[in-house]
Amino acid sequence: MNRFSKKSERNLSSCHPDLQRLFRVVLEIRDCKIVEGHRIKEIQDQYFNADLSRVMWPNSKHNHRPSLGVDVAPYPIDWDDELSFYHFAGIVRGVSEIMEIPIRWGGDWDGDGDLHDQKFMDLVHFELIGRG
Repeated sequence: MNRFSKKSERNLSSCHPDLQRLFRVVLEIRDCKIVEGHRIKEIQDQYFNADLSRVMWPNSKHNHRPSLGVDVAPYPIDWDDELSFYHFAGIVRGVSEIMEIPIRWGGDWDGDGDLHDQKFMDLVHFELIGRG
């Protein structure tokens, strides 16, 4: 049985209840780590300045309280294994559809299924659609 670490639990607790519900079910299928939930201004500014985010404070879904965005990676994390992130996103998207929790994934921002038309890849990012 997969379990979140204390840090993952803390990060997930900063997220919207729908994201918490979603990733608790995902965890039953695939072990994962909640990398980040809510993001404070200083961190958002740092990520923007380092080209790790395309939006400034307070325009990221991570900047809401509770957070409408979450960064989640399949565990154990191998940042060089890009395919594992695509596979994981498929699991997350499938579970979100079954649970009727509309999300957007940072590997397919426009949601058209074409993974080659993205200008910014953020394979760990998932966000709620229609909120905020």
